[in-house]
Amino acid sequence: MLETSARLLRLLSLLQAHREWSGPDLAERLGVTPRTVRRDVDRLRELGYPVNASPGTGGGYQLGAGAQLPPLLLDDEEAVAVAVGLRTAAGNGIDGIGETSVRALAKLEQVLPSRLRRRVGALNAFTVPMLRGTDGPTVDASVLTELANLCRDGERLRFDYLDHAGTPTRRTVEPHRLVCTERRWYLVAWDLDRADWRTFRADRLTPRPPHGPRFPPREPPADDLAAYVSEGVSTRAYAESAVIRLHVSATEAARLVSPSAGVLEPVDEHSCLLRTGAGGLDVMVVHVMLLGVDFEVVEPVELTEHMRTARDRLSRALGDAP
Repeated sequence: MLETSARLLRLLSLLQAHREWSGPDLAERLGVTPRTVRRDVDRLRELGYPVNASPGTGGGYQLGAGAQLPPLLLDDEEAVAVAVGLRTAAGNGIDGIGETSVRALAKLEQVLPSRLRRRVGALNAFTVPMLRGTDGPTVDASVLTELANLCRDGERLRFDYLDHAGTPTRRTVEPHRLVCTERRWYLVAWDLDRADWRTFRADRLTPRPPHGPRFPPREPPADDLAAYVSEGVSTRAYAESAVIRLHVSATEAARLVSPSAGVLEPVDEHSCLLRTGAGGLDVMVVHVMLLGVDFEVVEPVELTEHMRTARDRLSRALGDAP
């Protein structure tokens, strides 16, 4: 009995993790026969889990939405509270739980009955959060959920996109991962038209279904995708880039430099390197000065000349003032 219960939980986990499974694939994952898989699916249905089955060689098993909430040890009020909390976390980029909340929200919304979906939608539509920085870019939680599902299932995504200059384009990509930093969300994907990896602001894209077909996974552009996106949005996206040695530890510098403003690399316990970008070197001077710490320019040498120009201009502005 314990072995059967554990297998049922494993089967349910597999159905939640992937959109559709064939009977032989599930049997191989569980180490049982296809007949046992069919019996276990029937047991899940008896417990209230809506497992759909499609016949034929291209068919398989899929966890769908039922007429009532499956027995997740949550009542209706608790389920609504969890869904609203996950939407809030996903939409506002709460540190450390944003991406996890999107994955959990995708699983929960997959099985919520329609009456609870309406309640969750009403709460979100008629609730005004008072949060710091509400004038910044926001992403609808349903878009994040859709992107997360496509990353999970390995399906091509088509969407309209506004680039940094506001120019509209139509893109077709193989989505890989969502990366969040502060209040912004980014999609890392293989751009089929450009045959290269690209990073897209999620608040600038509008999905255009239908999506698909499925694609085999590619080797990601970096092991640390958070650092990859941070470098892209803080350095590669700008006309000018620089490397600055800050005379503070990387830990202290991290309190001053956000992931979207630069990438930090520890040197020793008293200094670190900042790789950052800006629209021009004069802007770079102001950006580095506002950090409020001692520093030295590693590259480019032209940045030092712009700093001398700024120094002379400030000296003239001060004049003989004490």
